[in-house]
Amino acid sequence: MTAAWLTLIGMGEDRVLSPAARDTLAQAKVVYGGARHFELCGAEITGEARQWPSPFASVYSDLAALKGTPTAILATGDPQWYGIGSALAAHVSPEEMLVLPSPSAFQLASARMHWPLQDVTCLSLHGRALETLNGYLQPGRKILALTSNGETPGKVARRLTDAGFGPSRMTLMEHMGGAQERLCSATAAEWREACADFNTLAIELLPGPDAKAFARVPGLPDSAFRHDGKMTKREVRSVTMSALQPMPGQLLWDVGAGCGSIGIEWLRAAEQTSAIGLEPHTERRAMAAENALALGTPALKLVDATAPDGLTNLPDPDAIFIGGGLTTPTLVATCLSRLKPGGRLVANAVTLEGEAVLLSAHQTHGGDLIRLTIQRADKVGGLTGWRPFMPVTQWSLTKPHGDIA
Repeated sequence: MTAAWLTLIGMGEDRVLSPAARDTLAQAKVVYGGARHFELCGAEITGEARQWPSPFASVYSDLAALKGTPTAILATGDPQWYGIGSALAAHVSPEEMLVLPSPSAFQLASARMHWPLQDVTCLSLHGRALETLNGYLQPGRKILALTSNGETPGKVARRLTDAGFGPSRMTLMEHMGGAQERLCSATAAEWREACADFNTLAIELLPGPDAKAFARVPGLPDSAFRHDGKMTKREVRSVTMSALQPMPGQLLWDVGAGCGSIGIEWLRAAEQTSAIGLEPHTERRAMAAENALALGTPALKLVDATAPDGLTNLPDPDAIFIGGGLTTPTLVATCLSRLKPGGRLVANAVTLEGEAVLLSAHQTHGGDLIRLTIQRADKVGGLTGWRPFMPVTQWSLTKPHGDIA
């Protein structure tokens, strides 16, 4: 087994290092970190202190050149929780790296708030789109969020207020565990606090009268999306998502993404998912991008391409939804060839031509073929009647472990 030559040390504002961390720093020939980390460590560092390079990615080639040399990396709190640990793990084998964590910001913040950590949503807004918050705006939810700098809490307050959650209680926690620790609270609507750059934010979501709250289970109302009328309607979308079976960490291809409703529902339904939407129409891609931000899924990737040609350079998916382009069997065959074993393919059609393609696919490959008919109550003059939507034919298949001819 290869001996660990690289040690990742998580630090707190209290400047307290474990005996193992002290021994590591005493033996390390090279120590990487930020200016704040070096200030906190003081005389504990005896080797060469190197601040993070710019661009940051160059550190990986530097570390490769140091392989076998006792090296330490200083980080904040628990490096494995929204920290550098996961990035390092992609470049350094587990046998070569030792991780010595300190209490994370989430642990410290939950202790300050007296919130059971298992009941709290932990997010990072550090270097990430603030719109991520939009996916978690439900009454009563408690959120702990890492921030980018002192401007983030004010931006969060404005976003919550604009979304109708102005009564939400926000608590700012600066420099937790250190001599400069400070806590302050106010509602989002009343937030006026000046903030230090190193802070963590606690949010208890409380709705105002105009708040719009959406659950994360599939089936968002059609009105939640900006669209041009061509979209997978709510009831059909719910059935479609049930067949797609979103699972943590999996990738969806949304072929013919339209306003992005399927990809957005996929990203909201399970943690750490990803989605790529192919949409050749500029206006619909713009709508999909806008919807993704509004509904808290900024990770939706939109590609200006049509299938099957636009699929060539994409990573193989765990699930595929075909909502457009069902004019020939070629698209189905291409998608099936790229779908991972155990993956799900779902295709919807409203035209006879598209239905014929799905019937042929069902006869060739099996799977499930269903027809969905939806009627909604609507005004008929001064009365109420049923207004039908176009029937939708849906074919779904789970790819077996083995090639599909």
